[in-house]
Amino acid sequence: MNLHIFNPDNDLALANGDENYMPPASARQMTADLALLPVWYAFPDGNVLASSAYNLTFLNEMRALFSLPANLITEPEVAAGVNIQPVPWGWNTALRKRLLLLGVEEVAMPAPEQLGRLTKLSHRSTAVELLPKLQLNDGFCGESAYLTALDVMKEFVENHPESMLKAPLSGSGKGLNRCKGTFTPAISGWCARVAERQGGVVAEPLYEKAEDFAMEFFTDGAGRVSFAGYSLFRTGSGGAYEGNDLLSDGAIEERLTRYVPLSDLHQLQICLQKEISQIAGADYSGYLGVDMMVCAFADELRYRIHPCVEINLRMNMGLVARMFYDRYVQSEAAGIFRIEYSATAGEALCKHQERTRQYPLQVTGGCVASGYLPLTPVTGKTHYSAWVLVE
Repeated sequence: MNLHIFNPDNDLALANGDENYMPPASARQMTADLALLPVWYAFPDGNVLASSAYNLTFLNEMRALFSLPANLITEPEVAAGVNIQPVPWGWNTALRKRLLLLGVEEVAMPAPEQLGRLTKLSHRSTAVELLPKLQLNDGFCGESAYLTALDVMKEFVENHPESMLKAPLSGSGKGLNRCKGTFTPAISGWCARVAERQGGVVAEPLYEKAEDFAMEFFTDGAGRVSFAGYSLFRTGSGGAYEGNDLLSDGAIEERLTRYVPLSDLHQLQICLQKEISQIAGADYSGYLGVDMMVCAFADELRYRIHPCVEINLRMNMGLVARMFYDRYVQSEAAGIFRIEYSATAGEALCKHQERTRQYPLQVTGGCVASGYLPLTPVTGKTHYSAWVLVE
């Protein structure tokens, strides 16, 4: 049986590399608060790993409204399960060890050497190498370099009015250092620390961004890669993920073609399927996303596609939004999907109660027509919440 696991600390665990890795308190809190998130994208007749108390109550409430395909299973029940096939948010050695200790059979998980290859593929240098292959015509842009020497990093920063330095292994929106043409002592120290741990840094010029979007894919582990849809998402000034627009693939294409030709998007999709098959086709099975941008330029083209800002070899929030919309939102409706952090106890519950009053939920035929819907339980102890608002 499939066992879906929400482990949002995956990128941190890959960067750490230790099978005994312990995520920080914030990541553990997020894991607990959003443990039920996979019920919205789970395979039919799948199971989701979560503690039973308030999660089971919430799941039963959602089952009264929607045809949810997943059941809840607790850690003690994992050992009693037969033919368990883990489907985590992302694979890493720490998760593999944890599942072995829970009683999952070794044959159901990637071997250590396969996880080693996956870690190398998750390194941001993979995106650096892929980027030139996606420059299909003059309607594309993007420059990225993997730098290992401190003096070369200094030269890059000083040769660009604004640039972004990235740790090669870090979470989306994490491990970033924005520079404004000056290689300060703080930036130099950060680069030296990252290079010592991970071999180097990825350096990119900053672009004037018009839209953040992604193409999502599924690879079967045997070289076959299929397109899973678009993600139109939002990031903060520091690059951290904030949420997604809930729109059909057709509506997202309509939005993007305000800037760029539809033919360029379709050619890019086909090219990526081929390149992903060659890069990861035999080493990874599951969902993945390629983050992109529409960038503005002061020339006759005005807008270009940056086709490879990040590669996420794992499940991602854009895919959650894509699948939730396709499964549980009425066609032609639109809305937003958000992951929200509330610093103080009780704050998330107050926001939840206010949204419930302000935007009453309307569900027709098992799909949201309008209103506010929490995707995970919200209690007085909740700090991380996942929710949608449909209009």
